[in-house]
Amino acid sequence: MAQSQGWVRRYAKAFCKGFFVAVPVAVTFLDRVACVARVEGASMQPSLNPGGSQSSDVVLLNHWKVRNFEVQRGDIVSLVSPKNPEQKIIKRVIALEGDIVKTIGHKNRYVKVPRGHIWVEGDHHGHSFDSNSFGPVSLGLLHAHATHILWPPERWQKLESVLPPERLLVQREEE
Repeated sequence: MAQSQGWVRRYAKAFCKGFFVAVPVAVTFLDRVACVARVEGASMQPSLNPGGSQSSDVVLLNHWKVRNFEVQRGDIVSLVSPKNPEQKIIKRVIALEGDIVKTIGHKNRYVKVPRGHIWVEGDHHGHSFDSNSFGPVSLGLLHAHATHILWPPERWQKLESVLPPERLLVQREEE
């Protein structure tokens, strides 16, 4: 009987050591490197959730890629909503600081993106709450870069950073 209690005690001790190492490592990884998120809504159709309400895509979000605010036109990014800090939204980067963009339904027909900001839009223009509603977004609100669709399995793919042809810029700042 004493041997079985010794085995249980060693097992519990090893489990606790592993648990107290694994949890902080996992939390740090999910917070700083990458995580997964389910995309809800129609704002990014047809790139994400092409099936509408029947299915939700699950994407890989790479935190590491945006740590220095290095985003490109066409990237799909996750960011904190400028109108509701409790909510994260996923949109495509249309313009970078210094770019002049022709808006869709914004109060100004043309907007020059200020320093430290980006212009983001959903791919489904009629169903997207984006920069056309709230204006340029501070780079400080960036959360992650969406790099791959992980679920459903038939949609596994890398997400490409491409600007929709109808959203080409009016003018780019000299690089």
